Amino acid sequence: MSDASETPTAAELQHTPLHALHLELGARMVPFAGYSMPVQYPSGLMAEHLHTRSAAGLFDVSHMGQLRLVGPDAAAAFETLMPVDVVGLGVNKQRYGLLLNEAGGILDDLMLVNRGADIFVIVNGACKDGDLAHIKSCLDALCEVEDQFDRALLALQGPQAVTALKRLLPGVEKLIFMTGMGVTWAGADLYITRSGYTGEDGFEISLPAFVATDFARALLAQPEVKPVGLGARNSLRLEAGLCLYGQDIDTRTTPVEAGLNWAIQKVRRSGGARAGGFPGADLVLGQLDGSTPLTRQRVGLIALERVPVREHTVLQSLDGETIGEVTSGLLGPSTEKPVAMGYVSTAHASPGNRINAIVRGKVVPMQVSPMPFVPNRYFRG
Repeated sequence: MSDASETPTAAELQHTPLHALHLELGARMVPFAGYSMPVQYPSGLMAEHLHTRSAAGLFDVSHMGQLRLVGPDAAAAFETLMPVDVVGLGVNKQRYGLLLNEAGGILDDLMLVNRGADIFVIVNGACKDGDLAHIKSCLDALCEVEDQFDRALLALQGPQAVTALKRLLPGVEKLIFMTGMGVTWAGADLYITRSGYTGEDGFEISLPAFVATDFARALLAQPEVKPVGLGARNSLRLEAGLCLYGQDIDTRTTPVEAGLNWAIQKVRRSGGARAGGFPGADLVLGQLDGSTPLTRQRVGLIALERVPVREHTVLQSLDGETIGEVTSGLLGPSTEKPVAMGYVSTAHASPGNRINAIVRGKVVPMQVSPMPFVPNRYFRG
């Protein structure tokens, strides 16, 4: 998931329901996806990142878009836009999804939950208006598509997230990874999923705007919890090997090139009961079964010198041939070494393969690495 966009003027920036709280907490605010968002708090990115890995970090992700698809045919309708099993998703079960264009490129990545009465969808902040228009134009005759862009969204992430959250919402500890439940707090209806964007155990909490600041304060009053900004959100997701939309995946990237094969369930693949029927299906399914060869693949990369290798850095083979480009990269606070993701030609994509990055004219040796760079710690029961 992700959220980057072109930088608007200060007058055009929107505020999330927690804007005043961020200022009170001393956050440094930056433009992001059309919103004024906290990039870090006074403790700084490194401390926020490590606190999330060891305890619990609270993120405001209210810039992201929330949608409801309602009607008896909503699941089947949504399947026509994605290579994902929506029809077979159980009640209160969550799944990662990919909206595709006719060329098999990724319009957006998203999370969806079957809540029984609706399909609840969370899309990226910079894409939400376009996603809403796209989904409505395709599905309006098949189901009701309702935006809930006025709701807030919080993410509580880290190994002690469950300890803190169950004090406020008893019962959430029964959830396992990629499941959800509705709860009530202070007279407000909340929906909680056990999921997130850090590789850690954690929760995402959809709630009405009017109660968001009070609920955030209640979480921050827990000894395990500290506020975390966009800077650490980015470093955490990169160490977890998760894609940032607009950098690691976009409309020119297919799911198979991006290594997101796991997001396409067997029932939607060639030979499956509901194979195909989504935009770009011929290309995507051909890449999956090998009948359409890949020319490039997303890979993890570790620098063999202590030099951060950032997005748009050119990647070369050892004989100087340009073979790809870095899409995300930084010095990992937990790995304590430079890590990156990027696309390289398939001939150079095998784990352990040595390649070079060209950083300000200097050759930095890198090695293709499996991902995640930090082991995931999702709670699966």
